[in-house]
Amino acid sequence: MVLAALAGVGWVYNRRQQARWEAVRAQGLRYGLPQLDALHYSRFEDAVRELMHRDGCQDAQRVGGRGDLGADVKATDPYGRRWVIQCKHRRNGAQGSPVGTPDLQILNGTARQVHGADIAVIITNGRVTDPAWTFAKQQRLHVVDRQTLAVWASGSRPLWELLRAVPPPRRPTSLS
Repeated sequence: MVLAALAGVGWVYNRRQQARWEAVRAQGLRYGLPQLDALHYSRFEDAVRELMHRDGCQDAQRVGGRGDLGADVKATDPYGRRWVIQCKHRRNGAQGSPVGTPDLQILNGTARQVHGADIAVIITNGRVTDPAWTFAKQQRLHVVDRQTLAVWASGSRPLWELLRAVPPPRRPTSLS
């Protein structure tokens, strides 16, 4: 009888702990655009890595730096898809220089062939030129501009729910 009571108390305690943890997790990591704009470019890459990790990419890592071959963050999502992300932080946000086609050409030349990407993405806290948007569509590259970044960083949904034409999952999961 005492053993059953202790087991019941333990079960209730675990359920409460789990509920508290789920509440904390639901709040999640969030950034506002002013926070992202104020970051150094390397801290912006860290923030992107943290957001991917928040969304379930347990292996998200920052690989940016000299000789990164167009990849600042690499991650595998819960569906088994490999993400390669190039980050372009603009100190002046929307007033900074726009991301252009040359930035996307570098990503396009290395993301799939060198880094094994299923999904190649360029993320900026700034603007993107019209020719860059056109090139991205032609080459199946994903662009996360300032507006999409704001939605994603606010914690509303994972990045793969905000992008169009993301490849299907590689493997079935409990999420699919």
